[in-house]
This record gives sequence, C-alpha cells and structure tokens, in this order.
Amino acid sequence: MSEIEVAIVAGGCFWCTEAVFLELKGVYKVVPGYIGGEMPNPTYKAICTGQTGHAEAIQIEFNPIDISYEELLEVFFATHNPTTLNRQGNDIGTQYRSEIFYTNENQKQIAEDYIKLLTEENIFESPIVTTVSEATTFYVAEDYHHNYYNGNKEQGYCSFMIAPKIEKVKKVFKDKLK
Repeated sequence: MSEIEVAIVAGGCFWCTEAVFLELKGVYKVVPGYIGGEMPNPTYKAICTGQTGHAEAIQIEFNPIDISYEELLEVFFATHNPTTLNRQGNDIGTQYRSEIFYTNENQKQIAEDYIKLLTEENIFESPIVTTVSEATTFYVAEDYHHNYYNGNKEQGYCSFMIAPKIEKVKKVFKDKLK
C-alpha cells in the first residue's frame, strides 16, 4: 500500500469543504481546522474576528494511488469560487480566503501549474486569487465542527450552501466517489 499523503486547502467555510472531500474515494480522513495565522492555538471565536490571520481550512489524508493531488485540486477549484478575495458567498473575511497550503515542493509545483493551466484556459471569468503557501502549523478545530454537514443537514446554511456543492460533486465527479 502507498504512503498516505496530506493535503491542506482553504476554500471558504470548512463545513463546506469538509463535506465535499468526505465524498471522495481515496480520502481517508478530513479534519477541519485553522492555518496561516500568527496566534497559537486559535479558537473558532478568535478566527471569526478576522484578526488572527488564520484561514478556515481542511487537512485531507489521502492515498495517491486512489486519488491524486491534482484530482483533489480539480475538485477544490470546482466546488468554490477561487476568484473572490477573502470571500465565499456571504462568508466574508480573510478567514474565508482561497489558499492551498503545500506540504512538499511537489505539491507546490502541481498547485502552481494547475492554477496556471486554469488561467490559460480561461476557466473562470475573473482572475484566480487563490494563493499557494507553505503549510504552517495546522490547528484542529473544535469537535463540533467535525463532520458538521452530515450531522446538521437540515440546518439552513447546510441545506442552502453545502447541499448544492455535494450534488455538484456527485454529478461531475461520479467516478471519484466512495
């Protein structure tokens, strides 16, 4: 069996990104958390102020034999808006930025090349603002954020914001589903 790899992405609310990536085969674990800020051990309340510098992000443990890093990026870019600075829908603030946190130089190169490809092919009407940064300390979010969508599907935010992303993944990425 291949070594398990780790990918870290921030694409707005981590409830949304976690729910999407939990659907994919080859993904063993998805953990919501905070990365990219200055404050050690941030809390949800602290990062919601936008003052800590952290992004809401997910840490994905995956088997590259079953799903490649580039395939994870394909799903990432298809399920959030990488052209809005510090914003995803009604979620506004630096904590909702679009950012890829690479864990090795290969991931950095793949991410930069993928963004270049999307840009050259004019996939989005506006320029991509997703940044590519070296992963720093990833702080695991509080327990109640874990698997939030699956435990709260009837909640308004989940049914209006997350459910459509799940439906898109099921339609567009059928071959990548568990």
